[in-house]
Amino acid sequence: MNEGKLMNVSHSTISAKDKSLTDTHLRQKWNNINCFLVEQSVNKLQVRITKAVKQNKWHLVKRLEYLLTHSYYAKLLAVRKVTQNKGKRTAGIDGKKWLTPTSKILAALSLTGNRYKAQP
Repeated sequence: MNEGKLMNVSHSTISAKDKSLTDTHLRQKWNNINCFLVEQSVNKLQVRITKAVKQNKWHLVKRLEYLLTHSYYAKLLAVRKVTQNKGKRTAGIDGKKWLTPTSKILAALSLTGNRYKAQP
């Protein structure tokens, strides 16, 4: 019913179609990500935030920061950076490792629905 429409759950930017994909589709989706486009998109938002700060446009800074933190590309880039660094085979605090393309895309998708709350 919500196929292709954006979900409005906690300001999610992931479509319902993406959340219902099979493992094969998820693996293909991760492997087909254009890393250059992702980095360029995130970099553009960061440059816009920098310009707004220099111009003392704090309301615009707040809006752009919201766009960046809720951006699908920013979440993909965050997962990519974590899974390609020196400690990529080390489990996180939750004990999970993101070694396969399927687990990586699921990690990026899971960053959208929940608000972050620090564990005690």
